[in-house]
Amino acid sequence: MSLNIRLVVNGTRHRAKIEPALSLLDFLRDTLGYKGVKICCNTGECGACTILFDGKPVNSCVVLAADAAGAEVVTVEGLAEGDRLHPVQQAFIDTGAVQCGYCTPGFIISVKALLDRTRNPTAEEIEEAVSGNICRCTGYTKIVDAIQIAARQLQGPTGLTSKARS
Repeated sequence: MSLNIRLVVNGTRHRAKIEPALSLLDFLRDTLGYKGVKICCNTGECGACTILFDGKPVNSCVVLAADAAGAEVVTVEGLAEGDRLHPVQQAFIDTGAVQCGYCTPGFIISVKALLDRTRNPTAEEIEEAVSGNICRCTGYTKIVDAIQIAARQLQGPTGLTSKARS
């Protein structure tokens, strides 16, 4: 029995007929072609498949595509504006936090969610935000550096967050 779903991915509306057991990860990659959503553990442990689901970071491998009906999803491909990378993406490149790059999209999405909540995260908030993401190549130092750089860039020239200015 197939299901019809509608959802928005990276600002684009999609309609699809899916099988009930199809994971959101497989739907995004195989049906819609968003290859930035990585397949790794398929158990929700590594964070390589992290997406924003209605603004919250989730592991897409443990969400059914059917549960995304009516949702707004953002993948790493949806962060850049044209040729201009999102500040989090650029900070990861600038600091060399990409290593092999396999885990990078999931980290970037988790960090984007963090910086949407707070533009001046504490060390504890940073650690908590990326606790669901695993990198097997690095000791996380460059990743934390990238997060701090992106946070400063998003604060603007005065160093104040948009909430602090209003």
